[in-house]
Amino acid sequence: MTDADQAREDAVEAALGTLDLDTKARLLAGQDMWSLPALPEIGLGSLVMSDGPVGVRGVRWTAGDPSIALPSPTALAAAWDPALARRAGRLLAQEARRKGVHVLLAPTVNLHRSPLGGRHFECYSEDPFLTGAVGSGYVNGVQDGGVAATVKHFVGNDAETERFTVDNVIAPRVLRELYLAPFEAIVTGARPWGVMTAYNQVNGTTMTEHRHLVNEVLRGEWGFDGCNVSDWMAARSTTGAIEGGLDVAMPGPRTVYGPALAEAVRAGVVPGPAVDGAVRNVLRLAARVGILKGAPAAVGAVPDPVDGQALARELAARGFVLVRNEAAGCEAPARPVLPLDGAGRTVALIGAAARDARILGGGSATVFPGRVVSPLDGLTAALADLPGAALTYAVGADPSDEPAPAAQGFVLRAVCRDAAGAVLGEGSLPSGQVQWIGDDLPAGVTYATLASIEVTGTFLPRESGEHVFGTRGLGAFTLAVAGETLWEGVQDSGEEADPFEAFFGAPCERARTTLTEGEPVAVSLTCRVPDMTALPLKAIMFSLLHLGPRRDPDELIAEAVSAARAADTAVVVVATTERVESEGFDRTDLALPGRQDDLVRAVAAANPHTVVVVNAGSPVELPWREEVAAVLLTWFPGQEGGAALADVLLGHAEPGGRLPTTWPARFADAPVTRVVPAEGRLEYREGLGIGYRAYENAGTTPAYPFGHGLGYTDWAYESLEVTRTTARVRLTNTGARPGREVVQLYLAPVAAGPGDTRSTAVERPASWLAAFAGVEAGPGESVEAEIALPARAFEVWDERARAWRRIGGAYEVRASRAHGDTRLAATLDIT
Repeated sequence: MTDADQAREDAVEAALGTLDLDTKARLLAGQDMWSLPALPEIGLGSLVMSDGPVGVRGVRWTAGDPSIALPSPTALAAAWDPALARRAGRLLAQEARRKGVHVLLAPTVNLHRSPLGGRHFECYSEDPFLTGAVGSGYVNGVQDGGVAATVKHFVGNDAETERFTVDNVIAPRVLRELYLAPFEAIVTGARPWGVMTAYNQVNGTTMTEHRHLVNEVLRGEWGFDGCNVSDWMAARSTTGAIEGGLDVAMPGPRTVYGPALAEAVRAGVVPGPAVDGAVRNVLRLAARVGILKGAPAAVGAVPDPVDGQALARELAARGFVLVRNEAAGCEAPARPVLPLDGAGRTVALIGAAARDARILGGGSATVFPGRVVSPLDGLTAALADLPGAALTYAVGADPSDEPAPAAQGFVLRAVCRDAAGAVLGEGSLPSGQVQWIGDDLPAGVTYATLASIEVTGTFLPRESGEHVFGTRGLGAFTLAVAGETLWEGVQDSGEEADPFEAFFGAPCERARTTLTEGEPVAVSLTCRVPDMTALPLKAIMFSLLHLGPRRDPDELIAEAVSAARAADTAVVVVATTERVESEGFDRTDLALPGRQDDLVRAVAAANPHTVVVVNAGSPVELPWREEVAAVLLTWFPGQEGGAALADVLLGHAEPGGRLPTTWPARFADAPVTRVVPAEGRLEYREGLGIGYRAYENAGTTPAYPFGHGLGYTDWAYESLEVTRTTARVRLTNTGARPGREVVQLYLAPVAAGPGDTRSTAVERPASWLAAFAGVEAGPGESVEAEIALPARAFEVWDERARAWRRIGGAYEVRASRAHGDTRLAATLDIT
């Protein structure tokens, strides 16, 4: 322990000793949606939290204070670069400090157990080692900036269906080797200051009350000394939570802690030392972030300022994964279609998502950036500087056929009124969605006086025709366009299983009206606010929805084909929608929505130089992948995604990503598709068989394997030397341009000889990722990667001994470009 650590501990103990029981209990309960109460009597400031992980939204659902929007976590993991993740974390700490936030509720390190998982985009990988490495880099970066990282959701929150109540039944070995492994790596390696326990149960015990996993494993075995906060509304029992190691119950003001906890202590149901332990953890967190008087902050000098836009652009390109890049046409010599030679070339850009990019996933990860660069924006700007280059655009196919929150062309604000119609206050809106939870209300507005909210403003149509308007949310509404009331009525709850989904309601079409391109109209949606006095958590959630004019799908595809045929290169952007991928629900298939598959096939038939850009946070089926020249996965690329796309397509940057998750050829090939519980239980029957491990064991060939990614240069793997602790790989860049390679090391047990039962004594996957490293080299340059082989790579969890056990024997160490793409191998004997 350093002198500064000791000073913080002394300050914590001094502050703890002055608090009475009621104050202690109050400190452990949120005072509102995002903060804990200040205690001026001990010099304690209010601890403020905010959602992440791609930005720092702050405590209000508003675009009034924009946030940097980085690429999705899966995109960050695709870079296979913990140092890059650390830079991202430092930027987010900078954003947090600017917004007065002390605790970032990120990263999410649950695994890609199934591609159907609704928050797949918010997690890193199907592999625990890669997840732990990238997550450690992210945590280090956030905490470099003096802001607490909160690793979530501990543990087993790998799907959304019935997530509040599901009992995930996971065998002890599987739990240790897969689902706990990234948490362990991050806790022991990066020392996070916070952990968030999940909604779900694991093996019969809800995670906010799980004494074994929290007190014995997280704190006892791994030495976690940070603060354990519940997921929002996850804490259910006062005694169960405090005895299960939960420090903070969020959100407030009504929680299972506060007065209920103090009363439980007085009644002899809860021991006082348990409360003291939780308070000590909260005070230690406050000391680390610098809001406890007399305690030195953990970080004295923050890192140098980061250019957020520049880093967001770099991160996007580094995470793009080029999975296919073939020579096309009859040019000589034959060369891959990417990168494009932009000068003197014409490009047909096609797809609704090329104009209206989906930059991030839905749900609690939502942030509101100050700007968004779409693919159309990015390519227009980039090609404008190239002589003879030209760009055309066609919609081709729209992935959505239902109204979505009003966005493009809308300028909106929310006007709050009392029962007499007097204006109480108003605030700007980033879209047609209102989501105010707790005290997140415009200045001057209170729930006690609020009677109605009017979403009002103007809409500038970019297309003439019949426009659809609708609502989402529960309650009584009045919808008006151009001064005319088009609908008035009540929306009731449906059959949504997730409470958040039920609260939002389903999107509903309400009216259609004909509008003219370029002619602005007034729009208004008034929601009558019910009495919320008795609700433990007050919230208002509803949306003004819009859908542009629908055109004949075949006609749209024909227009795209015509544009593609007239261009040198066709770039088709396909995408999912927020109704396909988002928090609150799981997917039921992996198909792209709408007629996008038909669009790609038609364009590819018209132009052999067709590049498909896949704007999706998780795997989708690509049935046309062998029919196109190139396929580039861009995930949810963040606010600078369009600029990064132009950089990569034109060769100014290399697509640096490698797949952090296996991409199935078809839904039927996915090894795990069970995400719906049966009678409240979800059994992880597949055991260790998720992701690439399952594909290899089953002998199934995916569309693209784990770790795959092409880049813009070639590499020759020349030598591999291994010891029990280290591997050295020498390789040469044999291409014509600089590049970065990710050297992946996999271990595969070698069949034992007669009488040698060391490596066959326990069932294991055929191979697994043990380590990796990124290297860079110019054309013709050689480089050597020295990669540590972690001891854990040779261990399994022994369920009888309840301990890790080293498995001796012969292992093949495979230096690979992707799982199954082995370039060099060496045998290593472990005793």
